[in-house]
Amino acid sequence: MSLRLLRVCELLKRELGVIIGREIKFEAPLVSVRAVDITADLKNAHVFISAIGTTWQKEEAIKTLNDKRQHLQHELSRRVILKYTPHLHFQLDESIERGTRVLNLLDEIEPTLPPDEPLPGEEHREQE
Repeated sequence: MSLRLLRVCELLKRELGVIIGREIKFEAPLVSVRAVDITADLKNAHVFISAIGTTWQKEEAIKTLNDKRQHLQHELSRRVILKYTPHLHFQLDESIERGTRVLNLLDEIEPTLPPDEPLPGEEHREQE
């Protein structure tokens, strides 16, 4: 992705975060814009949303954003001057939850070596 597209994505992410935070109320306790990915022609933008709450609250947050998409695009066009105002596509980003689940699984795994024995490859370091 070109530097220009990366800058546009970050600008859209920041501005959408401000607009959504000020103007839309959600059932979920926390809804934030995680990332924006825009097509090369600047006509479509995929907005990845992170929401904390129940599955129902997350689905309602995406539904609310889709219902208010035209208003959000209008506000975005007033704040960000581009040749085209991108058509917004909202998607739920569950990467934080997946990462937390992986970390919890790693914490549950018991070490296979007794705590006094060095890990493989560390024997040579201790002798030096």
